[in-house]
Amino acid sequence: MTTPLVSNRLVSRCAVITGASSGLGRAIALAFEANGASPIICADLRPDPRGNWGVEEADVSTHELICRRSGEGKLVFVKADATVGADVEQVVRKAIKDDQSGETESAGKVHEMSDDTWDFFIRFKTAVSIRRLEKLDTLESQFSPLHSTGHHGWIINTASMLGLVGLKPSAGAYCASKGAVVLFTKQIAVEYGVDKIHCNALCPGYLRTPMTAPIYEDQETRDGINALTPWGDWGSADDVAKCGVFLASDDDAYVTGVPLLIDGGYTAQ
Repeated sequence: MTTPLVSNRLVSRCAVITGASSGLGRAIALAFEANGASPIICADLRPDPRGNWGVEEADVSTHELICRRSGEGKLVFVKADATVGADVEQVVRKAIKDDQSGETESAGKVHEMSDDTWDFFIRFKTAVSIRRLEKLDTLESQFSPLHSTGHHGWIINTASMLGLVGLKPSAGAYCASKGAVVLFTKQIAVEYGVDKIHCNALCPGYLRTPMTAPIYEDQETRDGINALTPWGDWGSADDVAKCGVFLASDDDAYVTGVPLLIDGGYTAQ
């Protein structure tokens, strides 16, 4: 039995979501499905969620859950490493055919980080966005305009509020990598605006996810972060996913190059 749509905002929209098995990627995939996107290509290193803390139906993979709710054929899982160009091309070609991660925090201050730690964050956090954009020529050449406005696509990068502000201590590489994603988002918006391709970035603050569970469950740490957040609490992956739906819909017709903050007012201070 299929589940009724929340809205038709993304009907007939093909979506490619990297990191779709867990955390924000999973929440975004479920939100896109609930708003009518089809087909949805879920790309990740593995199909099952990484951790089950606070995850709805954590024993079921994202693509299986969507197929249960909306019927077979709505979603396809593709095993892919988003930092590898050939894998990204495979995902894009799958999307074209059908339409016609855990991370660890950096340790220590910048001068204390190992080369491997720094390289991991810069390569992984930044390369994911760059590899996706390298395949724009494939998308542009094989997709016709998606609707009557003539817009050709909606790119949504996942950055962070820490791409806009610093954090002490021990977040130098993470902040640098997310800052790179924010500025890269702006550059793509400038370069591809003439092609009517939107490019925006989601910039979450502190969220309750399996990845942040150890921090959230430490009462002292959680209380300290709550005290620094005007909203007084952490957000959820669903809070970010709803903003992703907006950025992928016709409602953002004149929105591009925006790092959209979902941080409970943290960076407003």
